[in-house]
Amino acid sequence: MALNIPSTDIELMQRVVAYDSKALEALYNRYSPILYTLIKKIVTDESAAEEVLSDVFVIIWRKANRFNFGTGDVYAWIITLTRNKAVDYLRRSKPGSELKLYDDSFENKFILPRLSSAIDQLDIKTALHIKSNVETALNKLTDAQQYVIYLAYYEGLTQKEIAEKLNIPLPTVKSKIKIALSNLRDHLIKGESDVD
Repeated sequence: MALNIPSTDIELMQRVVAYDSKALEALYNRYSPILYTLIKKIVTDESAAEEVLSDVFVIIWRKANRFNFGTGDVYAWIITLTRNKAVDYLRRSKPGSELKLYDDSFENKFILPRLSSAIDQLDIKTALHIKSNVETALNKLTDAQQYVIYLAYYEGLTQKEIAEKLNIPLPTVKSKIKIALSNLRDHLIKGESDVD
């Protein structure tokens, strides 16, 4: 007998909210390869990356009801949740880190994404399809622009921490990030128009 598992991410999330473990399993099968790749980019230790991946799906199971179904963007929510959890793990594992105890309010505030309904929806199939466009756009940035984006996104450093790490003024970091993101957007838009 075939399982009646919905095929869309939204349907799966609705079933997860109702504690349907088969729907969570379907989400895991669909997303775990890309999530693990992202986690490994941030948390380089293999066993730690596996632990973070497991934690992500525990959070999805427990907190799926906090997903804003109005955005309809399960992909962005899960990817952002994963990035936040991996960066949190990285910060907690640094020597001398004095982060607060991990509790429900911390998770709700810092790990769970709050997405704007103004952003375009994205699904995993589309994301994988445009992956090369994003890589091309990133490669068109200067080394300095790529590095500040890397520090902010993958290492989870604040702008102040980036300024300290690079030994440059905070306004310079803010400017570099703003210019890098603007250039990235422009390269992506130009790349899309080249395809049309």
